[in-house]
Amino acid sequence: MPMEQTNLTAKQIYEVVRANPVRARFGFGQRAALINIDVQKAYTRTDLYKTAYENDPRQIEHINALAALFRARGLPVVWTHVAYMESGEDAGIWGTRTNTPDSLQNIKFGSDRAAFDERCEIDRVRDVIYCKKMPSPFHETQLQSLLIWHRIDTIVITGGSTSGCVRAAAVDGLSRGYRCIVPEECVADKHESYHYANLTDLMLKYADVVSVADVHAAVSAMGTTGATP
Repeated sequence: MPMEQTNLTAKQIYEVVRANPVRARFGFGQRAALINIDVQKAYTRTDLYKTAYENDPRQIEHINALAALFRARGLPVVWTHVAYMESGEDAGIWGTRTNTPDSLQNIKFGSDRAAFDERCEIDRVRDVIYCKKMPSPFHETQLQSLLIWHRIDTIVITGGSTSGCVRAAAVDGLSRGYRCIVPEECVADKHESYHYANLTDLMLKYADVVSVADVHAAVSAMGTTGATP
């Protein structure tokens, strides 16, 4: 059977798939964790860096509201960012394609590009912060152990980029047995084509793409009992 062809844009295809009334969902489980991926200046400050992007201008506001809800429900809140050594060697092969001021390997420790966006409301006592080196937040971090400790069965993924680290989180999360939820208003990418094409693929294969209001409703109904340090 030949590959399907269409004249629709990626956004239009996404809207068609999202509107399908019989589209199956994984649904929420019993306990969720919020994973906010790379909400750092290199990717959020469009006024400063050409590597940054924005879809919903209220993205970080939505993420902050979710973080407050998760904390109130006794559920873990995780923030990741990328940062590398001066040599860039810890970026591995991923960092070898280019070496410009905007390159991945040049997001150095302690730099402005590595810093979380000032708008992020991070509780540096209560929340968990991981520095990751590769697209997935599971790669060589303690995330899996944290989720097991808290008896988590659902992960809510925010941040960016939709086509990169968000997608990697959902694929790795599903592969580890987690229900993966992506609130549409909370993820972003450089171009709407990549953004909506990947939201469609995530929705069809790896995750539930839902509204942030749906996430609030589901998490608000979760119990507050669970593992505590």
